[in-house]
Amino acid sequence: MSTIVRPALVLFAALTVICGVVYPFATAGIGQLAFNDEVNGSIVERGGKPVGSMLIGQSFTSPKYFWGRPSATAPMANNGAGSGGSNQGPTNPALVDAVKARIAALKEADPGNTRAIPVDLVTASSSGLDPEISLAAALYQAPRVARVRAVPLAQVENAIAKVQKTAYIGFFGEPRVNVLELNLALDAMAK
Repeated sequence: MSTIVRPALVLFAALTVICGVVYPFATAGIGQLAFNDEVNGSIVERGGKPVGSMLIGQSFTSPKYFWGRPSATAPMANNGAGSGGSNQGPTNPALVDAVKARIAALKEADPGNTRAIPVDLVTASSSGLDPEISLAAALYQAPRVARVRAVPLAQVENAIAKVQKTAYIGFFGEPRVNVLELNLALDAMAK
C-alpha cells in the first residue's frame, strides 16, 4: 500500500508547489516586468487622483462627453467585478426594447443628427466593459459634443483623430477610440 500512497502524495505535493506557488509567482513577475502598466490596471491619474482606467469602460452621461458602449454588467454599469454580457439573443424582446430605448436617447440628445447610429452605441459587448468605441461611433457623437462644448466641430474631430487607434497589427479589427482618453483630451483643450 505504501508503494502506491507515497508516490501519489509526493506527486500531489510537487504539483501543488509548482502549480499553486511557482507558476503564479512566475507569471505575476513576468507580467510586472513586461506589462507593468496593464497588470496594474492602466490607471489614469489627473492631479494625483485616479480618474479611470484605459482598460475598463466608464459611464459618461453628460452630453459634453463622448459616451461608450452600453454595459450589461450587474448590479451597475461597467462593473469590473461583474463582467459579462446580458445573454440576450437578437429576438429577445428585452434586448429589442433596450436597443430602441438607446436609439431614442441618442436621437433625443442630438435631434439634428441624421447619420446612421453605429451598432456599438446601442448594443453591449460580451464583457460589458469595453473602453473603446468604433471610429464611426465617435464621429456620430462629435456634432453633439461640439455643440454642447461650444467649440468648432473640426476641433472635436481633430481630437478624435489624435487619439484614434488603428487596426491591431495593421489588419485585425477596425479603427477605434478610447472614450476616457478622448474625453480627457477634450477637457484638457477646454482649460
